Amino acid sequence: MLLDNFRRQLRQEAQLWQDEGLIDADFYQILAQRYQFNNLETAARDRFVFILIAVGATLLGLGVITFVAANWQALNREAKLTLLLSLFLTTNIAGFIFWRQPASNNISPRGRKRRQQVFGEGLLLLGALTIGANIALLAQMFHISGSSYELFLIWGLAVLLMAYGLRLTSLGMLALILVLIGYSIGLFYGYFAQNELTWARLVIQHLPLLLGVVFVPLAYWCRSRWIFRIAAIAFVTSWQFHLQSLQVLTYRDAPPWIAIAAFALPPALLWSYDDLIFWRVSSRLFQPFARTLARVFFSITFYYLSFRWLWSAPSVGYYTEFQNNHLATSLPFIDVAIFTVLALWQWWHLLRSTGNMERQGIDFKTIFIGSLIVITALLIFVHQAITLIPAIPIFAFNVLLAVLGFELIREALELGQRRDFWGGLILLTLQIISRTLEYDTALLFKSLVFVLCGVAVIFAGLWFERYLSSLPVLSTSDENRS
Repeated sequence: MLLDNFRRQLRQEAQLWQDEGLIDADFYQILAQRYQFNNLETAARDRFVFILIAVGATLLGLGVITFVAANWQALNREAKLTLLLSLFLTTNIAGFIFWRQPASNNISPRGRKRRQQVFGEGLLLLGALTIGANIALLAQMFHISGSSYELFLIWGLAVLLMAYGLRLTSLGMLALILVLIGYSIGLFYGYFAQNELTWARLVIQHLPLLLGVVFVPLAYWCRSRWIFRIAAIAFVTSWQFHLQSLQVLTYRDAPPWIAIAAFALPPALLWSYDDLIFWRVSSRLFQPFARTLARVFFSITFYYLSFRWLWSAPSVGYYTEFQNNHLATSLPFIDVAIFTVLALWQWWHLLRSTGNMERQGIDFKTIFIGSLIVITALLIFVHQAITLIPAIPIFAFNVLLAVLGFELIREALELGQRRDFWGGLILLTLQIISRTLEYDTALLFKSLVFVLCGVAVIFAGLWFERYLSSLPVLSTSDENRS
C-alpha cells in the first residue's frame, strides 16, 4: 500500500516534470517502466475486488450457515455430517484450485492469474469461516460439551495451520483474530474456573508465549508487517493480564520479580529485537515497529506509575489471594524465565559487536532505553523487596516521564519528525495536567494551567512547523523512519 502511494505520487510528479520540460519523454518512459506506472490501476482494482470478494464470502458463509441452521432439525445425523463435510471440502478445494491455477496464455495472463488468485483466496477465507460452524455443529451432534472460548481457540488454531500451509496473510490475520477473541472470552471465564486445568486454560495462560512461538514465525513466513504488529501489541497487552500487573504492584508482600517482569521485560524484549538474529532473515522488517512499541510502552507505563495513589497505599495479602491458585503461581514463572533468557540473549547479540555501531544500532538511544529499563526494575525491587519508599518512585517516575518526553522532542528536532515531536509534547502536557488534577489545587490555578498548556501547545506547534520549513527537504523514507 505504501509502495503504491509512492508510485502514484511519483507518476504525478513525473508528469508535472515532463510538462514543465524538466525531463523528456524518453526519461519518463524509463521511470514508467521501472516503477510500473501502468499497473497502478490494476493493483487498486485487485485490492477493491479482494475486499468485495472477502465481504461477499463472509455474507455467503453466514447465509449458508443460517440456511443450514433453519433446516437442521429436519436432517438426520448422516445427512448433517455429509452436508458439513461437503461444504468444507468444496470451498477449500475450489479455493485452492483457483488460487494455484495458472492463467491461460490467451488474454492478459498476468491480470487473469491475479484475479483467479484473489477469487481463490476469497474461497479459502470462506472455507476458514466454515470451520467454526463445522466444529460447533459437530460438537452439538455428538454431545461434546465445551465453552465458547474453546471453540474460538480450536477454530483459530485450525485456520493457523491453513495459513502456514498456504502462506496467506489473510488467513494468518483471521487466525490471530480468532485466537485473541478466544483469549478475551477465556480471560473473563477464568475468574470463575481458575483451578480448572484444561488445554484451553493452558493456552490462555501461555498466550504471550504462543504469540511469540507461533505467530512471529508466521509473520516472517508471510512477510506480513500487520501480523507482527497485532501479535506484538497482543503480546504486551496479554503479558500485563498474564502477570496481573495492575494488582501485583499494589501488594507489599508480592514477589518483586513479577512486577519487574511486567514493567521491565516487555521493553527489554522489544527494543533489543533484531530480525537478523533469526535464521534465513536478511532484512529488518519488524525492528522499527518493535522499537516504536517499546517507547509507547514506556510512555504509558511511566504515566501510570507516576500517580501518587499507586504507591501511597500498599495492600497486603497477596499470598492469600493469588497463591492458592496453582495456575497463577507456576505458569507465570515458566514464561518469565523463558522470556528473560530470550531478552538477555537479544541484548547480548545487540551489545557484543560494539565496534560496528552502525550495523548493530549501538547508539545513544539504546543506552537511554537500557537505562530506563534498569531504573524501572531497581525502583520496583527496592520498593517491594527492601523498604517502602513511596515518595521516591512517585518523584522518579515523574522525572522519567518528563525525560522521555524531552528526549522525544530532542530526537524530533534532530531528525525532523513530527510524530516524535507531538508524542513528546503530549506526554509533557498530559503530565502537567494530571499532576494539577491529582493534587489539591485551587480551581483558579487549574484554569490557569489549562490556559498556559493550550497556549504552549499552539506556539510550540507553530514554531516546530517553522523549524521544519528551514530544514533541507527530507525523503519520504527519512520522515517515516522511527
